Amino acid sequence: MQLDFSYYNPTTIHFGKDSLAKLDSELPKFGDTVMLVYGRNAIKSNGLYDKVIASLNAAGKKVVELSGVMPNPTYSKMMEGVELVREHKVDLILAVGGGSVVDCAKGISVAAYCTDQDPFQKYWIEWQDVSNEVVPVASILTMVGTGSEMNGGSVITHEESKTKAGRVFPPIAYPKFSILNPEYTFTVSEYQMVSGVFDTMSHLMEQYFSDQGANTTDYVIESLLKSSIDNLRVALKNPQDYEARSNIMWNATLALNTVTGLSKTQDWQVHMIEHQLGAYTDCAHGMGLAAVSLPYYRLIYKFGLDKFVRYATQVWGVSAEGKTKEQIALEGIDALEAFTKECGIVTSLEELGATKEMLPKIAESTVILGNGYKKLTTEEVLNILEECY
Repeated sequence: MQLDFSYYNPTTIHFGKDSLAKLDSELPKFGDTVMLVYGRNAIKSNGLYDKVIASLNAAGKKVVELSGVMPNPTYSKMMEGVELVREHKVDLILAVGGGSVVDCAKGISVAAYCTDQDPFQKYWIEWQDVSNEVVPVASILTMVGTGSEMNGGSVITHEESKTKAGRVFPPIAYPKFSILNPEYTFTVSEYQMVSGVFDTMSHLMEQYFSDQGANTTDYVIESLLKSSIDNLRVALKNPQDYEARSNIMWNATLALNTVTGLSKTQDWQVHMIEHQLGAYTDCAHGMGLAAVSLPYYRLIYKFGLDKFVRYATQVWGVSAEGKTKEQIALEGIDALEAFTKECGIVTSLEELGATKEMLPKIAESTVILGNGYKKLTTEEVLNILEECY
């Protein structure tokens, strides 16, 4: 563990089949007005909406609703929530849905009382410190992948500028509590389930492929990657296998609750490219990540060769006997590609809605971080996009 770190996570997790019952004991800790934030019709069709409303009514809460949060939440939708918070003096924002709903809720909580500057510019573009009051957030998760239920991340798409930007807020913006019942994920489509698992795997790989050697965090990441791989295979055969779905859910939380980033420099370049891909296509985040990952890792593996060799042998079980390091590393990337095909993960940008005309614009607007094994050029970003078109 070569890098110093401080670790703190204030989110309480209630996990399991009976976890929704914990809502009754959590609600009295907050004020009278709760804003319920959710997507379209899923939580109403599966009965979860009625259960949550019943708990809110029993607690004597005034309920304000913001519905229609989309898979890639937009700035305009976030600001719609901001206006509701200000109008009704909301005391708690309760997000019920997947990571996009939770991301939107956190964005609303931080932006609601940001009155000195445009909140998107201040917090998502300039990454200024949070200087205003923040409305408490909590979540009830119905789809997994983002890890937003136990971190400060909030990814918002600004429609006018075609900018999809992520911001990691400090612990003051973390959900105060999150309710995770794996059964709520059973009705998610196979496409979204698979996309969510690759999102989890991408979070892990973004943190793993940085630094050399292997500290405790690397061992944790390898185990979570193997768990994600094994349990997705089970869930694809039986989507209602509780053990597999519960492991997938907990993997996603652990993959981005900051534990797996401790003492790591971290990369995140795949996410930067996919964010702009998503801004132009509105594609499923995990699918976009899968498409970008394969050509990106084939470009950079030589610059972090030992770690890619370790990834191949420890995660995918590639034999090292009689092979060069380059051969082993490439077999590991090939194994990742084979897994995407096995699970029906889409890796073609054309299938994800991109046109050839979009690619230069996506490349030019991609933020280049330079934290990984190789700092990309805009031309290299374009080459990556063209390779997975």
